[in-house]
Amino acid sequence: MELLMAAASPFARKVRVLLRETDQLKAVKEVHIATSPYKSDPKVQAANPTGRIPVLIKPDGTNLYDSRVITRYLDSRVNAGLYPEKGLWDVLTIEATADSIMDSAVSISYEIRARPEHLISSDWVDAQWVKVANGCKALQSRWLVNLNSRLNMGQISVACALAYLDLRHGARNWRKGNDALAEWFNSFEGRTSMIDTHVDG
Repeated sequence: MELLMAAASPFARKVRVLLRETDQLKAVKEVHIATSPYKSDPKVQAANPTGRIPVLIKPDGTNLYDSRVITRYLDSRVNAGLYPEKGLWDVLTIEATADSIMDSAVSISYEIRARPEHLISSDWVDAQWVKVANGCKALQSRWLVNLNSRLNMGQISVACALAYLDLRHGARNWRKGNDALAEWFNSFEGRTSMIDTHVDG
């Protein structure tokens, strides 16, 4: 199988961390793609009609896209248990919270990095950051017990979301007021799967 991905994408990183945590790297080749919000790579466009990454190309030629679809598939492929039946709805809700943080954080990145300076909307950026901050606050106040339980996809998703905040929006300091969440993340990012998928700049 092939995973079409960009190293800086937090959505792709979710899949890449899962591959390492479940020992599936030999079965999936990571194909690094250069893409932008204005132009999708032709290979990605051919594999996913919306032109977004990540995309998993299976041996039979069928494609899976959207990180949550891909991670569910890869988890079930080896019965890894990252979507445990007990507490499944909590795991899915935590994953959705993390994905929402990623959505808003990536949107801010596109606004700041891809648009001409005179067209950047500070109101849009601020509104998206409120969503990020609220997501972090919810993780801190409601989900720490789950984050400190047996490894699951919610934890991986949260770690990738927070790492992306550090990568692109470190100056906004998501850690302020989220001490326990920051402590959890500081421990989680020491996992080999996170170190192997770390990106600078």
